Amino acid sequence: MNTLRKVAVVGYSRIPFARINTAYAEATNQDMLVAALNGIIEKYNLKGERLGEVAGGALVKLSSEGNLVRESVMNTALDPHTPACDLQQACATGVETAVYIANKIALGQIDSGIACGVDTASQAPIVAGENLRRTLLRANRSKSFSERLKLYFKLKLKDLAPVVPSGLEPKTGLSMGGHCEYTAKYYNISREEQDTLAFESHRKLAKAYDEGFLDDVLIPYLGLKSDNNLRRDSSLEKLSKLKPAFDKEHGTLTAGNSTPFTDGAACVLLASEEWARAHNLPILAYITHAEVAAIEYVENKHNMLLAPVLASNRMLKKAGVTLQDFDFYEIHEAFAAQVLATLKIWESPELSKKFGFEPLGKIDRAKLNVKGGSLAAAHPFAATGGRIIGTMAKLLHEKGSGRGFISACAARGQGITMIMEAAPK
Repeated sequence: MNTLRKVAVVGYSRIPFARINTAYAEATNQDMLVAALNGIIEKYNLKGERLGEVAGGALVKLSSEGNLVRESVMNTALDPHTPACDLQQACATGVETAVYIANKIALGQIDSGIACGVDTASQAPIVAGENLRRTLLRANRSKSFSERLKLYFKLKLKDLAPVVPSGLEPKTGLSMGGHCEYTAKYYNISREEQDTLAFESHRKLAKAYDEGFLDDVLIPYLGLKSDNNLRRDSSLEKLSKLKPAFDKEHGTLTAGNSTPFTDGAACVLLASEEWARAHNLPILAYITHAEVAAIEYVENKHNMLLAPVLASNRMLKKAGVTLQDFDFYEIHEAFAAQVLATLKIWESPELSKKFGFEPLGKIDRAKLNVKGGSLAAAHPFAATGGRIIGTMAKLLHEKGSGRGFISACAARGQGITMIMEAAPK
């Protein structure tokens, strides 16, 4: 049996993230993904290169985007012989695509690949109502014009109204924010704690921009040069004045401590060490472990976004390390309450026991999302994983040593975690 090969992160690129209906209001998933892919192709001299595979995904897709990633690759400067596939695992998509590519590299099936993700909230598909859809299909099967007319005349005015995706969990009828309100109440996460985490996210992202950390990460697109969700003037006072967004009377989740609907795309370039050296590309970091998990959330509505608690315990056990053995932690900030609940469960013997594990303990908060998180950068669902992995790779490369811990929650009660290690300089 062949020995598994090391999987190196050798590059990253993303376009700035934009709040819904702003800079990218008219851009499609393919438009944005092609821009991000071309950015990484130009940055790492991949023009004409045949990569092992490109894997990516989007949550919000039109019916015409069934082969989104392959179509996007065909519109870039990559060799058209580069295969591609679409994957989707809600907000974990960006990390899961990296695991997919990494596993193929580790097994020797491919030598290089791009993991990517994109999402547009502005171009959400608007579809026909169920009665109109069925009527149109029946009319298409009809053998005469008169039969079609009879079907059309049965339609009511309300049947003609378009249907916009609700974003609700089918099993519960709740949005992710609605579920996270249950989380905040069940785990006693205060509004002040949530607003503080949100404020720190904006403060740290602003500092990252000022320090030039993002200069080689972002590819300007459609006139946007930076994430337009960033609020440099954010303050605890301003955050405290925002009204609850989901539970209007007793809620603690607001537009300030929750991520907004967002458009954007991100990519990471992965390769074997041999391929990276042959192409004179730097080995920034290695992906060493990953774990995906799912959790019951219909009966336990408060746990819908807490599957990373299960994934982290399993992954750390397999890796033989503790939660404290990391230099950086990148935890996706879908909602401040989700991050705070995860930290609380890790620290509490009583709460950890409910998940079937011993407590993992506290982390050093100074190492958490040190360049800002999703609350500041915002969250184009499938693109967030690429942003986080790229950030972690750069942090580890600059330090020249150490480990990084990644965690992302996702809809339908799923979650994913990853360990990355620095490559010696």
